Amino acid sequence: MPSSTRRPERRQGSLSRERIVSAAVELLDTVGEGGLTFRALAERLATGPGAIYWHLTGKAELLAAATESVVLAALPAEDADPAPSEAVRALALGVFDALDAHPWAGAQLARASWKPPLLRVFEHLGRQVEALGVPEHARFTAASALLNYILGVAGQNAVNARAVEPGTDRSAFLGAVAAEWAELDPGRYAFVRGIADRLPGHDDRAEFLAGIDLILAGITAGR
Repeated sequence: MPSSTRRPERRQGSLSRERIVSAAVELLDTVGEGGLTFRALAERLATGPGAIYWHLTGKAELLAAATESVVLAALPAEDADPAPSEAVRALALGVFDALDAHPWAGAQLARASWKPPLLRVFEHLGRQVEALGVPEHARFTAASALLNYILGVAGQNAVNARAVEPGTDRSAFLGAVAAEWAELDPGRYAFVRGIADRLPGHDDRAEFLAGIDLILAGITAGR
């Protein structure tokens, strides 16, 4: 007698690397890196783990591909032609927003070293630095300063977001941090105490862009 329990329909024929990576991004956003397994991914795709291994060799390659898809989506369109400074700002905000939406990707970028997708970001920054008229001998330094700032601040923002319980009121959380700062030893933390009252109302995204503008001002002043 046939069983009344039906297995999920398998769609191996339509399975592609792009579909797998897209599903992995969704899974990472939901359960984080620890919950990303080929078994969980196979269930989401209604297929078997073996079908996924046909496209990707393991979790490391899957994480790299998922991170690359997030970063590539954040890069400006190839046909965009804004002024160099605006192009840098657009790229920086794209990466910032991507890591804010996908906090797990920040840790993956930090491990990527000089591999795609990090090289794609560096290439875009380098082209804009060149367009700004920076001398050849200073372009690596200028592009590296921008890259390190973008990854550092955007990555730290992602870490902070993951440290806060979902649904936590941001203003209340920052208010509590500011109250702790205000109680620090004034002899050791005079600066931190002095800016504590600015913390609750500050905008992380605006502060991030202000830092980009500072770096760009230094780059253009030193041409």
